[in-house]
Amino acid sequence: MKLLRSKGPFYLQIKNVLKERIITGVYPIESLMPSEPELEREFNVSKITIRKAVEQLASDGYVEKQSGVGTTVKDNRIVSKLSNAQGFTEYLLAQGFDLKKEPIQIEKIKVEDHPIIKDYFTDECYCIQRLYLLDGHPFIHMSHYVSGAIHLPSEPEAFKASLYSMLYDEGVEFTRFKDSYGMAQPIEEIGRWLKKENTPLFRRIRYSYDQKDSLVELAIGYYNTDIHEYIVNFDV
Repeated sequence: MKLLRSKGPFYLQIKNVLKERIITGVYPIESLMPSEPELEREFNVSKITIRKAVEQLASDGYVEKQSGVGTTVKDNRIVSKLSNAQGFTEYLLAQGFDLKKEPIQIEKIKVEDHPIIKDYFTDECYCIQRLYLLDGHPFIHMSHYVSGAIHLPSEPEAFKASLYSMLYDEGVEFTRFKDSYGMAQPIEEIGRWLKKENTPLFRRIRYSYDQKDSLVELAIGYYNTDIHEYIVNFDV
Protein backbone atom coordinates (compact mmCIF):
# COMPACT_ATOMS: atom_id res chain seq x y z
CA MET A 1 0.00 0.00 0.00
CA LYS A 2 1.36 3.40 -1.00
CA LEU A 3 1.74 6.02 1.71
CA LEU A 4 1.96 9.74 0.95
CA ARG A 5 4.05 12.17 3.00
CA SER A 6 1.50 14.88 2.22
CA LYS A 7 -1.05 13.00 4.34
CA GLY A 8 1.00 13.17 7.54
CA PRO A 9 3.29 10.84 9.48
CA PHE A 10 3.43 7.32 8.08
CA TYR A 11 2.71 5.70 11.44
CA LEU A 12 -0.59 7.63 11.72
CA GLN A 13 -1.60 6.67 8.18
CA ILE A 14 -0.85 3.02 8.96
CA LYS A 15 -2.72 3.26 12.26
CA ASN A 16 -5.82 4.55 10.45
CA VAL A 17 -5.63 1.78 7.84
CA LEU A 18 -5.33 -0.89 10.53
CA LYS A 19 -8.13 0.67 12.60
CA GLU A 20 -10.38 0.67 9.53
CA ARG A 21 -9.66 -3.03 9.06
CA ILE A 22 -10.60 -3.70 12.67
CA ILE A 23 -13.81 -1.70 12.45
CA THR A 24 -14.91 -3.35 9.20
CA GLY A 25 -14.13 -6.84 10.50
CA VAL A 26 -11.14 -7.61 8.28
CA TYR A 27 -9.34 -8.31 11.59
CA PRO A 28 -12.06 -9.88 13.78
CA ILE A 29 -12.19 -9.40 17.55
CA GLU A 30 -9.90 -11.86 19.41
CA SER A 31 -7.95 -12.67 16.23
CA LEU A 32 -4.24 -12.06 15.80
CA MET A 33 -3.18 -9.18 13.60
CA PRO A 34 -0.42 -9.77 11.02
CA SER A 35 3.04 -9.78 12.55
CA GLU A 36 5.23 -6.69 12.51
CA PRO A 37 7.51 -8.11 9.77
CA GLU A 38 4.43 -8.78 7.61
CA LEU A 39 3.20 -5.22 8.11
CA GLU A 40 6.68 -3.85 7.40
CA ARG A 41 6.65 -5.61 4.03
CA GLU A 42 3.08 -4.56 3.22
CA PHE A 43 3.62 -0.87 3.93
CA ASN A 44 7.33 -0.80 3.03
CA VAL A 45 8.34 1.01 6.21
CA SER A 46 10.64 0.42 9.16
CA LYS A 47 9.96 -1.68 12.24
CA ILE A 48 9.87 1.49 14.35
CA THR A 49 7.09 2.97 12.20
CA ILE A 50 4.97 -0.18 12.48
CA ARG A 51 5.61 -0.37 16.20
CA LYS A 52 4.44 3.23 16.71
CA ALA A 53 1.26 2.55 14.71
CA VAL A 54 0.44 -0.57 16.73
CA GLU A 55 1.21 1.21 20.01
CA GLN A 56 -1.29 3.91 19.03
CA LEU A 57 -3.94 1.23 18.42
CA ALA A 58 -3.13 -0.35 21.77
CA SER A 59 -3.43 2.99 23.59
CA ASP A 60 -6.85 3.48 21.97
CA GLY A 61 -7.95 0.07 23.22
CA TYR A 62 -8.27 -1.66 19.85
CA VAL A 63 -5.48 -4.21 20.32
CA GLU A 64 -3.37 -5.81 23.00
CA LYS A 65 0.28 -6.78 22.58
CA GLN A 66 1.32 -9.97 24.33
CA SER A 67 4.88 -11.20 24.51
CA GLY A 68 5.26 -14.54 22.76
CA VAL A 69 1.72 -14.40 21.38
CA GLY A 70 1.45 -11.38 19.10
CA THR A 71 -1.02 -8.54 18.76
CA THR A 72 -4.65 -9.45 19.46
CA VAL A 73 -7.67 -7.43 18.37
CA LYS A 74 -9.38 -6.70 21.68
CA ASP A 75 -11.89 -3.93 21.28
CA ASN A 76 -14.03 -2.78 18.41
CA ARG A 77 -16.07 -0.40 20.57
CA ILE A 78 -18.27 1.04 17.86
CA VAL A 79 -19.18 -1.80 15.58
CA SER A 80 -19.53 -4.35 18.38
CA LYS A 81 -22.38 -2.22 19.76
CA LEU A 82 -24.24 -2.03 16.48
CA SER A 83 -25.81 -5.44 16.84
CA ASN A 84 -25.25 -9.03 17.83
CA ALA A 85 -25.44 -9.72 14.11
CA GLN A 86 -22.51 -9.75 11.73
CA GLY A 87 -22.53 -6.51 9.74
CA PHE A 88 -23.41 -6.69 6.07
CA THR A 89 -20.17 -5.11 4.87
CA GLU A 90 -18.22 -7.42 7.19
CA TYR A 91 -20.05 -10.37 5.63
CA LEU A 92 -19.20 -9.24 2.09
CA LEU A 93 -15.53 -8.77 2.94
CA ALA A 94 -15.41 -12.18 4.61
CA GLN A 95 -16.88 -13.71 1.44
CA GLY A 96 -14.04 -12.29 -0.62
CA PHE A 97 -15.88 -9.44 -2.35
CA ASP A 98 -14.10 -6.19 -3.17
CA LEU A 99 -16.05 -3.39 -1.46
CA LYS A 100 -14.89 0.18 -1.85
CA LYS A 101 -16.24 3.47 -0.51
CA GLU A 102 -16.27 6.49 -2.79
CA PRO A 103 -17.14 9.78 -1.06
CA ILE A 104 -19.44 11.92 -3.18
CA GLN A 105 -19.78 15.07 -1.08
CA ILE A 106 -20.09 16.55 2.38
CA GLU A 107 -22.02 19.71 3.12
CA LYS A 108 -23.77 21.49 5.96
CA ILE A 109 -27.45 21.92 5.27
CA LYS A 110 -30.33 23.83 6.80
CA VAL A 111 -32.67 21.35 8.44
CA GLU A 112 -35.83 23.27 7.53
CA ASP A 113 -35.01 22.87 3.82
CA HIS A 114 -35.08 19.06 4.05
CA PRO A 115 -38.40 17.54 5.22
CA ILE A 116 -36.88 14.09 5.68
CA ILE A 117 -34.70 15.26 8.59
CA LYS A 118 -36.48 18.25 10.12
CA ASP A 119 -38.15 16.03 12.73
CA TYR A 120 -34.76 14.75 13.95
CA PHE A 121 -32.34 17.69 13.99
CA THR A 122 -32.48 21.40 14.70
CA ASP A 123 -30.80 24.20 12.79
CA GLU A 124 -27.89 22.70 10.76
CA CYS A 125 -26.55 19.22 10.19
CA TYR A 126 -23.96 17.54 8.00
CA CYS A 127 -25.03 15.59 4.95
CA ILE A 128 -22.39 13.06 3.88
CA GLN A 129 -23.03 11.09 0.72
CA ARG A 130 -21.04 7.97 -0.12
CA LEU A 131 -21.22 5.39 -2.88
CA TYR A 132 -20.16 1.78 -2.25
CA LEU A 133 -18.83 -0.22 -5.17
CA LEU A 134 -19.10 -4.03 -5.07
CA ASP A 135 -16.51 -5.55 -7.39
CA GLY A 136 -16.52 -2.25 -9.23
CA HIS A 137 -20.31 -1.95 -9.61
CA PRO A 138 -22.44 0.76 -7.88
CA PHE A 139 -24.11 -1.11 -5.05
CA ILE A 140 -25.06 1.13 -2.09
CA HIS A 141 -25.76 4.84 -1.83
CA MET A 142 -25.56 6.14 1.74
CA SER A 143 -26.70 9.53 2.99
CA HIS A 144 -25.50 10.21 6.54
CA TYR A 145 -27.08 13.11 8.42
CA VAL A 146 -25.01 14.05 11.47
CA SER A 147 -25.61 16.68 14.13
CA GLY A 148 -23.94 19.96 13.22
CA ALA A 149 -22.67 20.29 16.80
CA ILE A 150 -20.00 17.67 16.00
CA HIS A 151 -16.81 18.67 14.22
CA LEU A 152 -16.19 16.71 11.02
CA PRO A 153 -13.66 17.21 8.20
CA SER A 154 -14.76 19.28 5.22
CA GLU A 155 -12.85 17.21 2.63
CA PRO A 156 -14.89 14.39 1.02
CA GLU A 157 -11.78 12.18 0.74
CA ALA A 158 -11.63 11.95 4.54
CA PHE A 159 -14.82 9.90 4.45
CA LYS A 160 -13.18 6.92 2.82
CA ALA A 161 -12.46 6.04 6.45
CA SER A 162 -15.09 4.86 8.91
CA LEU A 163 -17.60 7.54 9.90
CA TYR A 164 -18.28 5.77 13.21
CA SER A 165 -14.56 5.86 13.95
CA MET A 166 -14.50 9.61 13.27
CA LEU A 167 -17.45 10.15 15.58
CA TYR A 168 -15.81 8.06 18.28
CA ASP A 169 -12.65 10.17 17.95
CA GLU A 170 -14.86 13.24 18.50
CA GLY A 171 -16.04 11.81 21.81
CA VAL A 172 -19.34 10.26 20.69
CA GLU A 173 -20.30 7.14 22.65
CA PHE A 174 -23.12 5.16 21.07
CA THR A 175 -25.56 3.34 23.32
CA ARG A 176 -28.23 2.11 20.95
CA PHE A 177 -29.12 1.75 17.29
CA LYS A 178 -32.41 1.22 15.51
CA ASP A 179 -32.77 -0.02 11.93
CA SER A 180 -35.84 0.03 9.72
CA TYR A 181 -36.13 -1.74 6.38
CA GLY A 182 -38.42 -1.42 3.38
CA MET A 183 -38.75 -0.65 -0.30
CA ALA A 184 -38.74 2.94 -1.54
CA GLN A 185 -38.03 4.87 -4.70
CA PRO A 186 -34.99 7.12 -4.28
CA ILE A 187 -34.67 10.59 -5.74
CA GLU A 188 -33.45 10.74 -9.34
CA GLU A 189 -29.87 11.61 -8.38
CA ILE A 190 -29.48 8.48 -6.24
CA GLY A 191 -31.08 6.35 -8.95
CA ARG A 192 -28.49 7.63 -11.42
CA TRP A 193 -25.62 6.87 -9.05
CA LEU A 194 -26.85 3.29 -8.67
CA LYS A 195 -27.83 2.98 -12.34
CA LYS A 196 -31.36 2.05 -11.22
CA GLU A 197 -33.49 4.98 -12.29
CA ASN A 198 -37.26 5.07 -11.73
CA THR A 199 -37.11 1.82 -9.75
CA PRO A 200 -38.02 1.10 -6.10
CA LEU A 201 -34.97 -0.12 -4.16
CA PHE A 202 -34.31 -1.83 -0.85
CA ARG A 203 -33.84 0.87 1.79
CA ARG A 204 -32.33 0.72 5.25
CA ILE A 205 -32.63 3.60 7.73
CA ARG A 206 -30.38 3.58 10.79
CA TYR A 207 -30.90 5.76 13.86
CA SER A 208 -27.80 6.09 16.08
CA TYR A 209 -28.14 7.40 19.65
CA ASP A 210 -25.58 8.57 22.19
CA GLN A 211 -25.41 8.23 25.98
CA LYS A 212 -28.00 10.99 26.44
CA ASP A 213 -30.31 9.13 24.05
CA SER A 214 -29.93 11.98 21.57
CA LEU A 215 -29.94 11.14 17.88
CA VAL A 216 -26.41 11.67 16.57
CA GLU A 217 -26.74 10.18 13.10
CA LEU A 218 -29.55 9.31 10.70
CA ALA A 219 -28.29 7.14 7.83
CA ILE A 220 -30.38 6.29 4.78
CA GLY A 221 -29.03 3.62 2.47
CA TYR A 222 -30.35 2.40 -0.87
CA TYR A 223 -29.15 -1.01 -2.08
CA ASN A 224 -29.08 -2.43 -5.59
CA THR A 225 -30.04 -5.97 -4.58
CA ASP A 226 -29.85 -7.10 -8.20
CA ILE A 227 -26.10 -7.23 -7.56
CA HIS A 228 -26.26 -8.92 -4.13
CA GLU A 229 -29.12 -9.51 -1.71
CA TYR A 230 -28.99 -7.97 1.76
CA ILE A 231 -27.81 -10.55 4.30
CA VAL A 232 -27.34 -10.47 8.08
CA ASN A 233 -25.68 -13.39 9.89
CA PHE A 234 -26.62 -14.03 13.53
CA ASP A 235 -24.44 -15.99 15.93
CA VAL A 236 -26.26 -18.49 18.16
